[in-house]
Amino acid sequence: MTPSVEGLDTLLAVVLVAALAPAVVAVLPGPKTPQVVVLILGGILIGPQGLDIAHPGTITLLADIGLGFLFLLAGYELDPALFLRKPGRMAIIGWLISAVLAVLVVALLTAEGFVRDFVPIGLALTTTALGTLLPILQDNDMLTGSFGDYVLAAGAVGELFPIVAISVFLTRRAEYVAFASVLAVLVAAVLLTAAPRILGERTLRALIKQGQRATAQTTLRWSIVLLVVLLVLAAHFGLDVVLGAVLAGMVLRRWTRRIDMDVRPLESKLEAVGYGVFIPLFFVSSGMTLDIRSIIENPLRLFVFAALLVFVRGLPSLLVYARVLAFRERLEMTFITATTLPLLIAIAAIGQKDGVMLPSNVAALVGAGVVSVLVYPAIATMLHRTALRSGQR
Repeated sequence: MTPSVEGLDTLLAVVLVAALAPAVVAVLPGPKTPQVVVLILGGILIGPQGLDIAHPGTITLLADIGLGFLFLLAGYELDPALFLRKPGRMAIIGWLISAVLAVLVVALLTAEGFVRDFVPIGLALTTTALGTLLPILQDNDMLTGSFGDYVLAAGAVGELFPIVAISVFLTRRAEYVAFASVLAVLVAAVLLTAAPRILGERTLRALIKQGQRATAQTTLRWSIVLLVVLLVLAAHFGLDVVLGAVLAGMVLRRWTRRIDMDVRPLESKLEAVGYGVFIPLFFVSSGMTLDIRSIIENPLRLFVFAALLVFVRGLPSLLVYARVLAFRERLEMTFITATTLPLLIAIAAIGQKDGVMLPSNVAALVGAGVVSVLVYPAIATMLHRTALRSGQR
């Protein structure tokens, strides 16, 4: 079998899993299961440790583009001004506490011989899956009022700060070189935000109006160019592409906010291309690479990481928001901030690729992320509904 045929066979299996995932979610009983979980499980099923009909190495580029789109859309949701307001400042304090706890916990695990991959596991324990949480929280009306502001800020910090830390610490360069590289890519992103001013608002409006036509799609094409430019810049500076993707999303948000026009058509196109095509490929490919046998042989490792997500990332919420949120709301925030998966998968993949992370820990971390997505938002929404019924909200 030629490599091209093998790649097409893998691609067919992957897109079938992606296409069937919504139907599987629809027929599953109980609370709605996030599609990302079904995509990962589907990847395990068709991968080398399942039916062995698909091999992740043949679709690596497509999966990387999916990772880029995932964090482009995450970056597009981030409003930098949020970090200057009270919810943002409190979220930063909460993340810093999580970072200190992560260092202490992983140091203890390393001393006990439980792990040897200190940095990626520590970073993974400080992440929050805002993109995965948003549909769940919106469906349960949990993003309104001041509580919604604190949730959005905590989720934004739990995505952006670990991404910057990845670029500095998960690299084979010296830390000061990595930090300088991050600054260089940030400067490039800031310069790109000036593009609308150079073009002029009238020209930009005309370009966007032209781009709304089905045959032109100019705005979508240039959005993809922006994404690829920052991915390439990040790669050439020795940084992970996740940082470039998030910055691309933030730059694109800045572009669209500079003009007084309806940008919803562009947003819907980006979501269609991202969530409809490339992002599912990334999640299915991630499932194909998991070392499931190690989880079966040592399931305790998975549950330890799942508990640590609550301890490291969730519990600081009880302290940080003590003066602004009721105890029940802080408890909801604990399980919301402890929910993670996409960024955790990215960290695990980077750590494994660089040879600093054991395959057994990769599988256990991703498994813990799956548990967090399945269980923790359900607990938070149950607490919210209980409060509504008792008249405490």
